[in-house]
Amino acid sequence: MELWHALNHSVEGRNLFLDSQDYARFVHNLYEFNDSAPAGNAYRLFDTSDVMDIVSPSFKKTRKMLVNIHGWNLMRDHYHLLLSERIENGISLFLRKLNVGYANYVNQRYERKGTLYRGRTKKILIEREAHFLYILHYLHLNPLDYLDGAEKWRLRNKSGIRNVDEALEYLESYRWSSYLDYVGKKNFPSILTTSLFKDVLGDYHDSLSEYLSDAEYDNDMVLFLE
Repeated sequence: MELWHALNHSVEGRNLFLDSQDYARFVHNLYEFNDSAPAGNAYRLFDTSDVMDIVSPSFKKTRKMLVNIHGWNLMRDHYHLLLSERIENGISLFLRKLNVGYANYVNQRYERKGTLYRGRTKKILIEREAHFLYILHYLHLNPLDYLDGAEKWRLRNKSGIRNVDEALEYLESYRWSSYLDYVGKKNFPSILTTSLFKDVLGDYHDSLSEYLSDAEYDNDMVLFLE
């Protein structure tokens, strides 16, 4: 199995997501477009008013999935996904459906035209063990860009994370990533495959907490993956 980190940014640094409906629509697409069959017409598989809801049971269907989604995170102007293929060329097909589907939604909702993304989705193969061991943490830590006092978390030193407990609390308040499902707080488990990382990392909350707490002893590690 090959694990890929896929990411894409908005054109000109514009926001991809302007409100919770936009975020929920992208999450909806992560489920709906992970299927070799054409996407259905159901507009809302998610109840965006309830953070504990997932795909409505009445909408669930038998799918021939294109990929396993091992991690994800939505930022204001870009997204991150950790993917492995279930069928040949599954990642390329999934990303094409995902990008086109969300761009069509945005253009229709906001009455805009033109490209939404900076370019093609960038795909990085996770080849080294060290890369594998921190890539999920890296995805989930991205929202710290929005936490006052934690914006320099990529520096991986004491000045980058002022307060580990505060950082973890903030991550638990951020709905638009796979972090909550990894720490046992039901969010959108229907789109996620957690077994790969849980087999290696064990208790994910403890693993990430230890990773952050060790930052002051790991000053040589600087995380600028994108």
